[in-house]
Amino acid sequence: MGFKANGTGAVARVARRAAERLRAGHLWVYRSDVERITAGVDGPLHSGELVSVVDRRGIALGTALYSAEQEIALRMVSQQAGIGRAEYLNAVRARVEAAIQLRKAVVPEAFGGACACASAGETDACRVVFSDADELSGIVVDRYGDIVVLQLLTEGTAQDDVRRVLVEVLAAQPWVRTIVERTDARMRERVVVAPEGPLYVREGCQADLKTVFTINGLRFHFDADTGQKTGAFLDQRLNYAAAARWARGRALDVCTYQGGFGLHLARVCERVTGVDASRSALEVADRNLEMNSELTARVDWIEADAFELLHEFSDTGEQFDAIVLDPPAFAKSKRASEGAMRGYKELNLRAMKMLPVGGTLVTCSCSYHIAMEEFIGVVRAAAADVGRRVQLLEMRGAAPDHPVILALPETSYLKCLICRVA
Repeated sequence: MGFKANGTGAVARVARRAAERLRAGHLWVYRSDVERITAGVDGPLHSGELVSVVDRRGIALGTALYSAEQEIALRMVSQQAGIGRAEYLNAVRARVEAAIQLRKAVVPEAFGGACACASAGETDACRVVFSDADELSGIVVDRYGDIVVLQLLTEGTAQDDVRRVLVEVLAAQPWVRTIVERTDARMRERVVVAPEGPLYVREGCQADLKTVFTINGLRFHFDADTGQKTGAFLDQRLNYAAAARWARGRALDVCTYQGGFGLHLARVCERVTGVDASRSALEVADRNLEMNSELTARVDWIEADAFELLHEFSDTGEQFDAIVLDPPAFAKSKRASEGAMRGYKELNLRAMKMLPVGGTLVTCSCSYHIAMEEFIGVVRAAAADVGRRVQLLEMRGAAPDHPVILALPETSYLKCLICRVA
């Protein structure tokens, strides 16, 4: 028997391949796989509304948030069709609470105490909600000490009732002083802009959007008004520490941003050079260095294009005992993958030219469209071109506060290889 809407909602019929993906546990339907949308009694379907999803036979697949603009037209929020806004908000509340409990299990050191307006522990920053990985499609929540940053990435999540539920749950946590929302660049293009100022400030605390957070015992400045994404790259937290276990001597950190890898390397290396094209990022990196006065390594920052500088360094015979490559995502789409592969190969080839026998190469990719096997192949090809033999010591991904869902390969995006170059 085919599914019938509950009398108030629209229905989206999806193609066979989309239905198969949803039944296998995926949560997205691309626009090209939406075959037909039947309007509900309230008229045409608008972005941000809930819609029942069915296959070609009319069999229910669940309920999704609809977007008229994004390539991902449907984001599943329930396996039950026909749910209303109140049921969806109840699910959001329960899932945020479950996400917080998971982070307490995988990053226990970050949740040891109340808001003293930033904990002094080894780590007090992590991802609290990771969108689809926490069944909260389009919602990202990051914690930096006592400041929590929200990103609401779809029209369905960037609504006042969703914000209200998120703030209620998060404000109840003792480690939260301030909650602020940052609008994703793609959302700004659709004129969906976050409210000005903090969404919440704990009573008795200042409405300050700046704080200091701690990762692996190192302190970092944070300003919720600046920086990329929500402000820092928390997914590399354990990879920072892993790199420091292998690096020694003179180190080069390429695309250092605000010094994440570089400052960890400064714990164990004699000299560290951090490179980034952003002067403002390097200014923060320098402030972070000053705040960690226990670091004894000589640290230099260079404002430069990574490709140009590595070309110059390798041609002039510069040598480093350890090199970290952590560039931004080169492949924002599948079509961009070929060019991205060339970029990754060039960076790794130049780095290998500058490493002595036994040198350490830490090479990363955050391009989802480049699979781990392809990334390893790029590094292997670069080694062949320069006549080096590479031993893979560690194959790593994002920290566990960015969990991977096996049915959602998109949640497995970060790749980090730690290699010995012979």
